[in-house]
Amino acid sequence: MHSLDAQRFDKHFSAFLSLAEAGPGLGAYVEGLEAKRRLFADVLHPARRAALGVEDLRALLETVFTARRKLFPILERMENGALRAAVEALLQGTTPAEARIAEFCAALPFARAEGREARMRDRKLRGAAHDFAAELLHFAEPEAQPLMTRWVWDAGTSSGALRELMNVPDNAARVALVANAETIGAARDWIVERVAEQGIYRDHHWWADLLFAMAYVDYFRAMTGGTLGSDFMRGSTADEQLRKLLGIDPERVRGRSRVRRAPTLH
Repeated sequence: MHSLDAQRFDKHFSAFLSLAEAGPGLGAYVEGLEAKRRLFADVLHPARRAALGVEDLRALLETVFTARRKLFPILERMENGALRAAVEALLQGTTPAEARIAEFCAALPFARAEGREARMRDRKLRGAAHDFAAELLHFAEPEAQPLMTRWVWDAGTSSGALRELMNVPDNAARVALVANAETIGAARDWIVERVAEQGIYRDHHWWADLLFAMAYVDYFRAMTGGTLGSDFMRGSTADEQLRKLLGIDPERVRGRSRVRRAPTLH
Protein backbone atom coordinates (compact mmCIF):
# COMPACT_ATOMS: atom_id res chain seq x y z
CA MET A 1 0.00 0.00 0.00
CA HIS A 2 1.23 3.49 -0.83
CA SER A 3 1.86 5.78 2.14
CA LEU A 4 -0.05 8.94 2.90
CA ASP A 5 1.94 12.02 1.93
CA ALA A 6 2.38 14.98 4.28
CA GLN A 7 3.16 17.32 1.38
CA ARG A 8 -0.14 16.43 -0.29
CA PHE A 9 -1.93 17.02 2.99
CA ASP A 10 -0.27 20.45 3.26
CA LYS A 11 -1.45 21.32 -0.25
CA HIS A 12 -5.10 20.49 0.44
CA PHE A 13 -5.02 21.94 3.96
CA SER A 14 -3.70 25.24 2.60
CA ALA A 15 -6.31 25.20 -0.17
CA PHE A 16 -9.07 24.72 2.38
CA LEU A 17 -7.80 27.52 4.63
CA SER A 18 -7.65 29.87 1.64
CA LEU A 19 -11.17 28.86 0.60
CA ALA A 20 -12.56 29.41 4.09
CA GLU A 21 -10.79 32.72 4.62
CA ALA A 22 -12.03 34.04 1.28
CA GLY A 23 -15.57 32.87 1.94
CA PRO A 24 -17.70 32.03 4.96
CA GLY A 25 -14.93 31.33 7.48
CA LEU A 26 -13.91 28.08 9.12
CA GLY A 27 -16.76 28.05 11.62
CA ALA A 28 -19.43 28.01 8.93
CA TYR A 29 -18.28 24.63 7.61
CA VAL A 30 -18.11 23.07 11.06
CA GLU A 31 -21.53 24.43 11.97
CA GLY A 32 -22.93 23.06 8.71
CA LEU A 33 -21.65 19.59 9.60
CA GLU A 34 -22.94 19.93 13.17
CA ALA A 35 -26.39 20.86 11.85
CA LYS A 36 -26.35 17.80 9.60
CA ARG A 37 -25.35 15.63 12.56
CA ARG A 38 -28.25 17.02 14.61
CA LEU A 39 -30.69 16.22 11.81
CA PHE A 40 -29.47 12.63 11.56
CA ALA A 41 -29.43 12.24 15.36
CA ASP A 42 -33.04 13.44 15.56
CA VAL A 43 -34.39 11.25 12.75
CA LEU A 44 -32.39 8.17 13.78
CA HIS A 45 -32.90 8.48 17.54
CA PRO A 46 -33.66 5.03 19.01
CA ALA A 47 -36.98 6.30 20.39
CA ARG A 48 -38.10 7.30 16.88
CA ARG A 49 -36.79 4.38 14.84
CA ALA A 50 -39.80 2.16 15.63
CA ALA A 51 -41.93 4.59 13.59
CA LEU A 52 -39.32 5.40 10.94
CA GLY A 53 -40.80 5.85 7.48
CA VAL A 54 -39.66 6.69 3.98
CA GLU A 55 -40.39 10.40 4.42
CA ASP A 56 -38.05 10.48 7.41
CA LEU A 57 -35.32 9.02 5.22
CA ARG A 58 -36.16 11.51 2.48
CA ALA A 59 -35.23 14.31 4.88
CA LEU A 60 -31.80 12.71 5.36
CA LEU A 61 -31.41 11.93 1.68
CA GLU A 62 -31.71 15.67 0.97
CA THR A 63 -28.23 16.03 2.47
CA VAL A 64 -26.51 13.22 0.52
CA PHE A 65 -25.44 14.76 -2.77
CA THR A 66 -24.39 11.55 -4.52
CA ALA A 67 -27.70 9.81 -3.72
CA ARG A 68 -30.45 12.40 -3.52
CA ARG A 69 -31.21 12.45 -7.26
CA LYS A 70 -31.22 8.67 -7.64
CA LEU A 71 -32.26 6.62 -4.63
CA PHE A 72 -35.66 7.74 -3.37
CA PRO A 73 -37.78 5.74 -5.86
CA ILE A 74 -36.03 2.58 -4.61
CA LEU A 75 -36.71 3.44 -0.96
CA GLU A 76 -40.37 4.18 -1.77
CA ARG A 77 -40.85 0.59 -2.96
CA MET A 78 -40.07 -0.82 0.47
CA GLU A 79 -42.61 -1.56 3.16
CA ASN A 80 -41.98 0.39 6.34
CA GLY A 81 -41.14 -2.75 8.29
CA ALA A 82 -38.45 -3.78 5.81
CA LEU A 83 -37.08 -0.26 5.69
CA ARG A 84 -36.84 -0.06 9.48
CA ALA A 85 -35.19 -3.47 9.67
CA ALA A 86 -32.56 -2.45 7.10
CA VAL A 87 -31.75 0.77 8.96
CA GLU A 88 -31.67 -0.97 12.34
CA ALA A 89 -29.29 -3.66 11.07
CA LEU A 90 -27.07 -0.98 9.57
CA LEU A 91 -26.87 1.11 12.75
CA GLN A 92 -26.92 -1.62 15.40
CA GLY A 93 -25.32 -4.62 13.70
CA THR A 94 -22.14 -6.15 15.08
CA THR A 95 -20.41 -6.98 11.79
CA PRO A 96 -17.80 -4.60 10.32
CA ALA A 97 -19.17 -1.34 8.91
CA GLU A 98 -18.42 -2.28 5.30
CA ALA A 99 -20.39 -5.53 5.72
CA ARG A 100 -23.38 -3.66 7.16
CA ILE A 101 -23.30 -1.19 4.29
CA ALA A 102 -23.33 -4.11 1.83
CA GLU A 103 -26.21 -5.75 3.72
CA PHE A 104 -28.21 -2.51 3.63
CA CYS A 105 -27.74 -2.27 -0.13
CA ALA A 106 -28.71 -5.94 -0.55
CA ALA A 107 -31.99 -5.28 1.31
CA LEU A 108 -33.14 -2.68 -1.22
CA PRO A 109 -35.52 -3.78 -4.02
CA PHE A 110 -33.40 -3.11 -7.09
CA ALA A 111 -34.99 -4.22 -10.35
CA ARG A 112 -33.23 -6.80 -12.52
CA ALA A 113 -30.96 -4.96 -14.98
CA GLU A 114 -31.10 -6.18 -18.56
CA GLY A 115 -28.82 -4.69 -21.20
CA ARG A 116 -25.72 -2.53 -21.03
CA GLU A 117 -27.44 0.79 -20.30
CA ALA A 118 -29.65 -0.77 -17.62
CA ARG A 119 -26.61 -2.33 -15.96
CA MET A 120 -24.86 1.04 -15.95
CA ARG A 121 -27.89 2.66 -14.31
CA ASP A 122 -28.01 -0.19 -11.82
CA ARG A 123 -24.37 0.36 -10.84
CA LYS A 124 -25.09 4.05 -10.24
CA LEU A 125 -28.14 3.22 -8.14
CA ARG A 126 -26.21 0.71 -6.05
CA GLY A 127 -23.41 3.24 -5.65
CA ALA A 128 -25.95 5.79 -4.42
CA ALA A 129 -27.30 3.24 -1.94
CA HIS A 130 -23.76 2.59 -0.68
CA ASP A 131 -23.16 6.31 -0.17
CA PHE A 132 -26.48 6.81 1.64
CA ALA A 133 -25.75 3.90 3.98
CA ALA A 134 -22.23 5.22 4.59
CA GLU A 135 -23.60 8.64 5.53
CA LEU A 136 -26.28 7.14 7.79
CA LEU A 137 -23.53 5.36 9.70
CA HIS A 138 -21.17 8.31 9.82
CA PHE A 139 -23.59 11.07 10.79
CA ALA A 140 -25.30 8.88 13.39
CA GLU A 141 -21.89 8.53 15.13
CA PRO A 142 -19.43 10.87 13.42
CA GLU A 143 -16.62 10.40 15.93
CA ALA A 144 -16.86 6.61 15.94
CA GLN A 145 -17.55 5.87 12.26
CA PRO A 146 -15.37 7.22 9.44
CA LEU A 147 -17.04 8.51 6.30
CA MET A 148 -16.98 5.63 3.80
CA THR A 149 -18.59 7.14 0.70
CA ARG A 150 -17.22 6.31 -2.76
CA TRP A 151 -15.80 9.80 -3.16
CA VAL A 152 -13.59 9.13 -0.12
CA TRP A 153 -12.45 5.85 -1.66
CA ASP A 154 -13.82 3.70 -4.49
CA ALA A 155 -11.80 0.51 -4.74
CA GLY A 156 -13.52 -0.40 -8.01
CA THR A 157 -12.10 2.62 -9.82
CA SER A 158 -9.06 3.26 -7.58
CA SER A 159 -10.25 6.83 -7.16
CA GLY A 160 -11.32 9.18 -4.41
CA ALA A 161 -9.98 11.60 -1.85
CA LEU A 162 -7.58 9.05 -0.37
CA ARG A 163 -5.71 8.78 -3.63
CA GLU A 164 -5.15 12.55 -3.62
CA LEU A 165 -3.50 12.22 -0.19
CA MET A 166 -1.29 9.26 -1.08
CA ASN A 167 2.22 9.03 -2.44
CA VAL A 168 1.10 7.41 -5.68
CA PRO A 169 1.93 8.34 -9.30
CA ASP A 170 -0.92 10.16 -11.03
CA ASN A 171 -0.69 7.74 -13.97
CA ALA A 172 -0.94 4.59 -11.82
CA ALA A 173 -3.90 2.60 -13.12
CA ARG A 174 -4.68 0.69 -9.93
CA VAL A 175 -4.08 1.29 -6.24
CA ALA A 176 -4.30 -1.72 -3.93
CA LEU A 177 -6.45 -0.23 -1.17
CA VAL A 178 -9.46 -1.94 0.38
CA ALA A 179 -12.54 0.21 0.98
CA ASN A 180 -13.20 -0.75 4.59
CA ALA A 181 -13.52 0.98 7.95
CA GLU A 182 -10.03 -0.05 9.02
CA THR A 183 -8.34 1.54 5.99
CA ILE A 184 -10.43 4.70 5.95
CA GLY A 185 -10.30 4.98 9.73
CA ALA A 186 -6.49 4.78 9.66
CA ALA A 187 -6.39 7.53 7.03
CA ARG A 188 -8.71 9.66 9.14
CA ASP A 189 -6.45 9.16 12.19
CA TRP A 190 -3.50 10.26 10.08
CA ILE A 191 -5.34 13.42 8.99
CA VAL A 192 -6.25 14.15 12.61
CA GLU A 193 -2.57 13.95 13.57
CA ARG A 194 -1.62 16.36 10.79
CA VAL A 195 -4.41 18.76 11.81
CA ALA A 196 -3.24 18.67 15.44
CA GLU A 197 0.25 19.57 14.24
CA GLN A 198 -1.31 22.78 12.92
CA GLY A 199 -2.43 23.67 16.44
CA ILE A 200 -6.06 22.65 15.93
CA TYR A 201 -7.44 20.55 18.78
CA ARG A 202 -11.21 20.63 18.34
CA ASP A 203 -13.72 19.09 15.92
CA HIS A 204 -11.15 16.68 14.51
CA HIS A 205 -13.79 14.36 13.03
CA TRP A 206 -15.17 17.30 11.03
CA TRP A 207 -11.71 18.43 9.98
CA ALA A 208 -11.11 14.96 8.56
CA ASP A 209 -14.34 15.20 6.53
CA LEU A 210 -13.41 18.67 5.32
CA LEU A 211 -9.92 17.60 4.24
CA PHE A 212 -11.27 14.52 2.46
CA ALA A 213 -13.76 16.77 0.65
CA MET A 214 -11.14 19.40 -0.21
CA ALA A 215 -8.83 16.74 -1.65
CA TYR A 216 -11.66 15.41 -3.82
CA VAL A 217 -12.76 18.88 -4.97
CA ASP A 218 -9.16 19.77 -5.89
CA TYR A 219 -8.97 16.55 -7.90
CA PHE A 220 -12.32 17.07 -9.56
CA ARG A 221 -11.60 20.66 -10.58
CA ALA A 222 -8.42 19.46 -12.27
CA MET A 223 -10.41 17.02 -14.41
CA THR A 224 -12.68 17.62 -17.41
CA GLY A 225 -15.26 15.13 -16.14
CA GLY A 226 -15.92 12.93 -13.18
CA THR A 227 -18.11 10.41 -11.42
CA LEU A 228 -20.42 13.00 -9.84
CA GLY A 229 -21.76 14.38 -13.12
CA SER A 230 -21.71 17.74 -14.87
CA ASP A 231 -24.10 19.33 -12.35
CA PHE A 232 -21.27 19.15 -9.81
CA MET A 233 -18.91 21.13 -12.04
CA ARG A 234 -20.96 23.53 -14.13
CA GLY A 235 -21.13 27.06 -12.77
CA SER A 236 -19.87 26.09 -9.33
CA THR A 237 -17.15 27.58 -7.19
CA ALA A 238 -14.87 25.38 -5.09
CA ASP A 239 -16.83 26.46 -2.01
CA GLU A 240 -20.14 25.44 -3.59
CA GLN A 241 -18.70 22.07 -4.63
CA LEU A 242 -17.28 21.42 -1.17
CA ARG A 243 -20.65 22.15 0.42
CA LYS A 244 -22.50 19.99 -2.12
CA LEU A 245 -20.16 17.06 -1.59
CA LEU A 246 -20.64 17.20 2.18
CA GLY A 247 -24.37 17.82 1.89
CA ILE A 248 -24.25 21.15 3.72
CA ASP A 249 -25.21 23.33 0.77
CA PRO A 250 -28.15 25.70 1.33
CA GLU A 251 -31.66 24.33 1.02
CA ARG A 252 -33.68 25.29 -2.01
CA VAL A 253 -36.02 28.24 -1.66
CA ARG A 254 -39.76 27.83 -1.00
CA GLY A 255 -39.34 24.31 0.31
CA ARG A 256 -38.48 22.75 -3.04
CA SER A 257 -36.93 19.34 -2.53
CA ARG A 258 -33.67 18.26 -4.14
CA VAL A 259 -34.68 14.61 -3.87
CA ARG A 260 -35.79 13.22 -7.21
CA ARG A 261 -38.95 11.13 -6.93
CA ALA A 262 -40.31 8.57 -9.33
CA PRO A 263 -42.38 10.20 -12.13
CA THR A 264 -46.12 10.28 -11.49
CA LEU A 265 -48.20 8.52 -14.12
CA HIS A 266 -51.49 10.14 -15.15
